[in-house]
Amino acid sequence: MSDLFASTVPKDVEARRPLADRLRPKTLGEVTGQEHLTGEDGVLARMIASGSLGSMIFWGPPGTGKTTVARLLSGEAGLAFEQISAIFSGVADLKKVFEAARMRRMEGRQTLLFVDEIHRFNRAQQDSFLPVMEDGTVILVGATTENPSFELNAALLSRARVLTFKPHDESSIETLLKRAEETEGKPLPLDENARISLIRMADGDGRAALTLAEEVWRAARAGEVFDTEGLSLIVQRRAPVYDKGQDGHYNLISALHKAVRGSDPDAALYYLCRMFDAGEDPLYLGRRLVRMAVEDIGLADPQALVICNAAKDAYDYLGSPEGELALAQACVYLATAPKSNAVYMAYKSAMRAAKENGSLLPPKHILNAPTKLMKGEGYSEGYRYDHDEPDAFSGQDYFPEKMGRKTFYDPPERGFEREIRKRLDWWAKLRRERNS
Repeated sequence: MSDLFASTVPKDVEARRPLADRLRPKTLGEVTGQEHLTGEDGVLARMIASGSLGSMIFWGPPGTGKTTVARLLSGEAGLAFEQISAIFSGVADLKKVFEAARMRRMEGRQTLLFVDEIHRFNRAQQDSFLPVMEDGTVILVGATTENPSFELNAALLSRARVLTFKPHDESSIETLLKRAEETEGKPLPLDENARISLIRMADGDGRAALTLAEEVWRAARAGEVFDTEGLSLIVQRRAPVYDKGQDGHYNLISALHKAVRGSDPDAALYYLCRMFDAGEDPLYLGRRLVRMAVEDIGLADPQALVICNAAKDAYDYLGSPEGELALAQACVYLATAPKSNAVYMAYKSAMRAAKENGSLLPPKHILNAPTKLMKGEGYSEGYRYDHDEPDAFSGQDYFPEKMGRKTFYDPPERGFEREIRKRLDWWAKLRRERNS
């Protein structure tokens, strides 16, 4: 909302606007919590100073200021601002936005196009941005809460810089609350512990913190000050019972992970229940159990990942407290399962090799040859179809020729990986015999 428009809005109407909207920063310098981007030496501040903006992807959790920063960026760079949401927009909407941007460009003005939830667009829709980015019709700023490496086209990522937005820390949220108190002209009716609790309830989300503060002001009677218990009753939300620095959160999840890895179901269940009791988000715990299944159990028990995903879905379906039992079951299953980090270590080794040898081409005999030219270049020549070979195994080498064979995966003689080890040893024997 422009200052001119705000001045024409009756005060009672203005006061009814959500607090988070009324407190939106008016300059990049007022943005809190993202100083690495918006501060005097931040990335965005340097871009504006240089007079040159490129397309960007803003990646970060909700309530960290992605939309606000995009809008302020367009204002400070003198660009027209267009905003669409990938949830509500389709190809027809994109065409209209692109055409409007082309008209502005003909008049000498560039457009900053902000696309919220850009990861919700499919691959073809993401590709439609490429021409207008390349010819300068728009400067694209996409916002996503998901990892861009997994959710966005490589072609789109190659044309945009990814900037990471951090969750608000306690100091940043405290700054937002003080601004809210200045705007409202009164202090939050919370004692010291309740104020700390509210900050934790926000969980790094600045918008959530201001919404909670607004709920508190609405609920408070004249002269009333809420303690932690009173705050929980008012907002119907419980803050995790951890120490102020959140060390308790990290200490307990570390203890849970190590108890699972150490095959101690009793200790693992104890720490899981500690975190439930502290008000930890059960879906966070579900995600951590999935991680433990792939990092510490792996293929020693392939059912571990299946059971953890089922438990996470069960909690999502049942909710609390019924769904917590599904997570407890998965936790005990992991702790009692045979352990192996062989796939985890193989992945790390293979990733290092991929970075070191990323320019090497696969051997030509395993590449398809859909054209005569490619056939003439030797593509697919000499490839042996494994299903037609004895034991359905050709024994060919699939690594780049200059790299030679490597061994990344080394399964131990434990759990189901004992069977995998037998297969690998058998194939290694056949490979030696057929290539001798």
